[in-house]
Amino acid sequence: PAAVGETALPIALELRGNYPNPFNPSTSISFTLPASGQVSLAVYDITGRTVRELVSGFMPAGAHSVTWDGRDENGTTVSSGVYLSRLLQGKNSVSRRMLLVK
Repeated sequence: PAAVGETALPIALELRGNYPNPFNPSTSISFTLPASGQVSLAVYDITGRTVRELVSGFMPAGAHSVTWDGRDENGTTVSSGVYLSRLLQGKNSVSRRMLLVK
C-alpha cells in the first residue's frame, strides 16, 4: 500500500473516458499509466481512420488528462458523430467511445 500522502500507481493501463460526453466543442480525456514509457493517444472516426493524434511520446506513470478540441490534424472542425479514443502503451491498448453533438 502507498504511504500516507503518496498516490499508489495504477496496476493497469486505464482510459477513464472523456468528460463531458456527449460534448461540444471540446472534451477532456483522462487516463492513467502504470509505468513510464512511450504512449500514444489518438482519436479515430467510426470507420477506424485516424482523426488526430493527441499524445505521442514518453510520459511518466500516473494520472494524465488531455483536451481534444473537436478538430482533426489539419485544424478542421469534425462533424457530429461517434469517435473513439485509443490509448496505447507497449502491447496494451484501451478504447472508449465519445459522442460529438453539434
